[in-house]
Amino acid sequence: PLHALRERGVEYVEVRCIDLDPFCSIGITAEVIRFLDVFLLHCLLSDSPRDTPEEIVAMSVNQHRVAERGRNPNLRLLRRGEKLPLQTWGSELLHECEPVAAALDEAHCSTAYRDASAAAAAVLANPALTPSARVLRKMERDHDKSYLQFVQGQSVRHRRTLLALPMAAEVNARYTRMAEESFAAQRQIELQDTLPFEMFRQQYLSPDMLST
Repeated sequence: PLHALRERGVEYVEVRCIDLDPFCSIGITAEVIRFLDVFLLHCLLSDSPRDTPEEIVAMSVNQHRVAERGRNPNLRLLRRGEKLPLQTWGSELLHECEPVAAALDEAHCSTAYRDASAAAAAVLANPALTPSARVLRKMERDHDKSYLQFVQGQSVRHRRTLLALPMAAEVNARYTRMAEESFAAQRQIELQDTLPFEMFRQQYLSPDMLST
């Protein structure tokens, strides 16, 4: 990874801690993607001073609290030595995101980004709308409170949905050709490889390589 960063830099930002949406056949909705665009642009444009040791500890505590009790309307998070309701802090962030959503909508001649932000605000205000609450309701209603039955049912449903989508013959042929070419390229690379793996590993991890 260090060699890759030095030689090629960073071409994208990897956003972590986003679970797949079990109610969407492709794992994430367009609405959520738009809200992520708004939020990430807000992060990019906002001041971002270095985290203090105290803030790092508080962030770890907050993450665990939200993961374990995020739907609790009385949940309080740590911010600069004070305790703040999750909904209050979340509302502040969403308010700060409003100009970004408006600018994106203006650029795209739509209301989609403001609609996405409004949907996020609705979930923040009503914990019953969160994905976890929806999962629990469906488990209780349709799957005898079994998480395993729920995920198996959703898997079958999404598989059926995706397989029912039409695929043009030329698209299928293109992907088949790409797969065959990829396997052929892999075999060619493996045939040309003469360096023992352990030697490659040592060279790859060697600090000396970073200075060349």
